[in-house]
Amino acid sequence: MPKIVHFEIPATDPQRSRKFYSEVFGWKYEEMPGMEYWFTNAGPEQEEGINGAIMKRNDASQPLTIQVGVSNIDATIAAIGKAGGAVVVPKGSIPGMGHFAYFTDPDGVIIGLWQHDKNAQ
Repeated sequence: MPKIVHFEIPATDPQRSRKFYSEVFGWKYEEMPGMEYWFTNAGPEQEEGINGAIMKRNDASQPLTIQVGVSNIDATIAAIGKAGGAVVVPKGSIPGMGHFAYFTDPDGVIIGLWQHDKNAQ
């Protein structure tokens, strides 16, 4: 059963957002080279919860999103369409890491998919 594995917080001013969440929750960040995207360590690995990212907002209406980890993104995309959802960001890749896509459910909620590259370290 797929689980939520990641969150993304879009920010108009990522530096201000990183400072805010660091001061409030103690979150730590690691910048992804070549992107305005900061991986967020949201707590000790041995504790419940997920990590995520703060990213530069691409659109004024861009919402906070979650990503569901899947073993076969292509099969999941097909199932989304059959169940009444729609892909809004087609499958893409982050070399050495995995594949992503975003979809809307029948109510229009945007959710991401993530398929980890099994060969990634």
